[in-house]
Amino acid sequence: MLVLVAPGQGAQTPGFLTPWLELPGVRGALEAWSDAVQLDLVRYGTEGDAEEIRDTAVAQPLLVAAGLASAYTLFADPAELPRKVGAIAGHSVGELTAAALAGVLPDEETVRLVRARGLAMAEAAAITETGMSALLGGDPEVSVAHLEKLGLTPANINGAGQIVAAGTMEQLAALNEDKPEGVRKVVPLKVAGAFHTLHMGPAVDKLAEAAEGLAPADPKLTYVSNKDGSAVATGTEVLQRLIGQVANPVRWDLCMETFKELGVTALIEVCPGGTLTGLAKRALPGVKTLALKTPDDLDAARELIAEHSA
Repeated sequence: MLVLVAPGQGAQTPGFLTPWLELPGVRGALEAWSDAVQLDLVRYGTEGDAEEIRDTAVAQPLLVAAGLASAYTLFADPAELPRKVGAIAGHSVGELTAAALAGVLPDEETVRLVRARGLAMAEAAAITETGMSALLGGDPEVSVAHLEKLGLTPANINGAGQIVAAGTMEQLAALNEDKPEGVRKVVPLKVAGAFHTLHMGPAVDKLAEAAEGLAPADPKLTYVSNKDGSAVATGTEVLQRLIGQVANPVRWDLCMETFKELGVTALIEVCPGGTLTGLAKRALPGVKTLALKTPDDLDAARELIAEHSA
């Protein structure tokens, strides 16, 4: 069974969209989505420097647009997705990419919603100086207890020995000086706030306002939620979870457990791929993985789809 996944914030790098613009239809789609959100996604994806695309309000629509464009290049006919993909999920903002690909929301509505999400989260992050750091290694239970002692939130429990802590810069500084037992390294992440924590509370209300009037459809394939790794069957619940998830921890470890229970044999990560396939290689031994980084990866991805499609 094939699983399709979409990465979250931090996966973007300067110029990552440049080679994709050479493919038919990609520039036109990106320009249309740019018009919808009044943001030049083509420029940010090709010319934006690291600091520009680190901005939450830019990074989130840029990532979702890139994921959609690469997926539609891989599956020329969107109707192929439910036939060939057994399950779909996204990490954090990647959940919106997954929702669009699952047919829950039209692409333009999705891009508009993610733009509102990015702006709301950027505003919430500006209230207090906060950030996130990845913990590599260690026992999850020991690490979570230690983070809570420092007042930090385990905002992403990613599995494969990785937890992301989030909180104020003072709390993160304390973590650098006092790592949990068994943790090899604490790595600051290139994000602009303590996402998926109580610091994002104001963003939940604004995202709920932005989602008013949307009419989500039920997903056309198995949609796996960050909240608890469960498969969500209705569009209404998918949308409700997308809104609330802004201020709640990402349980990617449970998503991967669900992939395993569903019988995953291959996993493809849409552009800019790499992060989630890296986790899958460690947590899902025996599962073939492929990250769409450039168009050069498309042929190998198509071969994997032919071998493992639903």
